[in-house]
Amino acid sequence: MIEVQGLTKQYGDVLAVDDLSFTVQPGIITGFLGPNGAGKSTTMRMILGLDTPTRGQALINGKPYQQIEKPLHQVGALLNANARHPNRSAYQHLRWIAQSNGIPKSRVDEVLSLVGLSEVAKKKAGGFSLGMGQRLGLAAAMLGDPDILMLDEPVNGLDPEGIRWVRQLLRHLAEEGRTVLVSSHLLSEMALTADHLVVIGRGKLIADTSTRNFIQDHSQSTVVVRTCHHWEFLGALEEEGIPAWESTDEEGRATIEIPDQTTDLIGGLAYSVEIMLEELSLKQASLEDAFMEITGDAVQYQAEVK
Repeated sequence: MIEVQGLTKQYGDVLAVDDLSFTVQPGIITGFLGPNGAGKSTTMRMILGLDTPTRGQALINGKPYQQIEKPLHQVGALLNANARHPNRSAYQHLRWIAQSNGIPKSRVDEVLSLVGLSEVAKKKAGGFSLGMGQRLGLAAAMLGDPDILMLDEPVNGLDPEGIRWVRQLLRHLAEEGRTVLVSSHLLSEMALTADHLVVIGRGKLIADTSTRNFIQDHSQSTVVVRTCHHWEFLGALEEEGIPAWESTDEEGRATIEIPDQTTDLIGGLAYSVEIMLEELSLKQASLEDAFMEITGDAVQYQAEVK
């Protein structure tokens, strides 16, 4: 378990992390989300003892990271996939890390096989592609067979097969009862991967809830209707006091969008007024929609949209 308690980090006049508290539970995948500059990387560095908090503390299984003996056996982390000596082979890189924590050589071969790098184990890591570097970073995080994993953008640079493999690996690790904290900007992937979300903006906690509840609470689902009796159905909706607006689908056909309603209710209304519908569908809210809704005021660098 990871416990963040009133964590604060100030760099001169910049308050990077502001009285942040949350808990990462075992047995589930927790997504750590926020806009650029929100303080995610700084928070993860403080959890791992790489940065000293101005105030507050972060505990791993009840202890600060610095007090853990042979920490790789308890915590595996990937914060920077480029943190490797370019002239060392993948095997040498992992062997060096393993020796520092008393991890046997046999485990190096195991994790190289796990991440699919066995065939390039003797090649210099400096020549690795971005995706291969990510796999090597994941291998290093898994070296000590830790109960806790902290990963910052673990699928960056991976192809679709690699992304799916990471998703399945994280799911398997969580099902084994391990604690998994993943930071990513790929919201569509987080929607498929994370069970729980911790969302921050400008260093402050914005949300700490299940992925399902986050999407439901911060975005709308919309019923989409298409009918030859377009105006008649708009009138029926108005009579019932149901807000709706006109739109067009990808083929340029006129549709009606009705927020915060169910297909059962709208279909029942169409039946009651004897209007035939050519389409009755539900446009589901997405994690991206919910994220943009809740973090809009916390974006540090806002680009102009024309």
